Amino acid sequence: MAAPSTEWRETVAPDEVSRYADYAEKFAQMQRRKSAKFGTGRALHRKQLLALRATLTVLPDLPAHASHGLFARPGTHEAWVRLSNGGTDRARDATPDIRGFAIKIRGLSGPGALGNTTEAQDFLLINQEKFGFPKSDEFVALVMAVSRGNAALLKYLVGRYGLLGALRLMKKFAATMGRKFTGFTTERMYSAAPIACGPYAARVRLLPARTQPLADASKDWAADIGRQLAAGPLVHELQLQFFVDERRTPIEDASVDWAEDVAPYLTVARLNIPQQSLDDAAATAFAREVEQALFDPWDALAEHRPLGDVMRARKAVYFASAKARGAI
Repeated sequence: MAAPSTEWRETVAPDEVSRYADYAEKFAQMQRRKSAKFGTGRALHRKQLLALRATLTVLPDLPAHASHGLFARPGTHEAWVRLSNGGTDRARDATPDIRGFAIKIRGLSGPGALGNTTEAQDFLLINQEKFGFPKSDEFVALVMAVSRGNAALLKYLVGRYGLLGALRLMKKFAATMGRKFTGFTTERMYSAAPIACGPYAARVRLLPARTQPLADASKDWAADIGRQLAAGPLVHELQLQFFVDERRTPIEDASVDWAEDVAPYLTVARLNIPQQSLDDAAATAFAREVEQALFDPWDALAEHRPLGDVMRARKAVYFASAKARGAI
């Protein structure tokens, strides 16, 4: 076990501004194509499954390296939760996919990651410990190919990686997408890429509220949450895992999972989702408000600004996506 370190560094490539602008345009074009088919929506995580009201309680007596930004002092904050399937389409819940657990902490006030003043801190989490590629360029190319169907995906993979490389990657993707997902109350969720925590760097993890999934959860994830809430409030633990050195906890390589025996997780807050109605008029209006809202890793306090190539690329892409659907 190594001590948290402030010796992390970002490595910014000279072509990033133009390259990220190109990514943003590619995503915007894809988003327009999908919105024409499914209705106005996000480029990724298009299908909102459920919107939930919650609170986040920051714990007292945190160690000095964790006591920054949102976690500088104990207290309870209002939170919105958006649960989603990760794809570009609106597929059935049982379809293999990445699952998203987005949290917006509200009612804050402080310098923002974009040089503004922000009232929110967003955490965008997925059910994957890491990204499939070290950098953003391969990820963007893959998403563009996937969005056009299996034939386009196969053509792209063979053209870029050769036949054997394409077969290896397809096997890897099938294992990733096909990994059994038991539900939003029973699965761990991860930022997969780091953010700042004051002078430190950290990844974020959300531990599940339950240990036992309910039968047939995958048929309807929202209904599964409703059944779970009927038994009582859901309490998740929010954790940070701190950078120790570039070799074992790299900032710029999003494909590396930081090992827990090197960089253990620290619980810094608890996310409480109280029992609430999910299908009355008020819940429907709230779900609409959450669907229209901005959920962006860069809608963050300056002390928690996103770090690394993947996160820097997301700044341009998320801005373009939000603009395309009228969220900003």
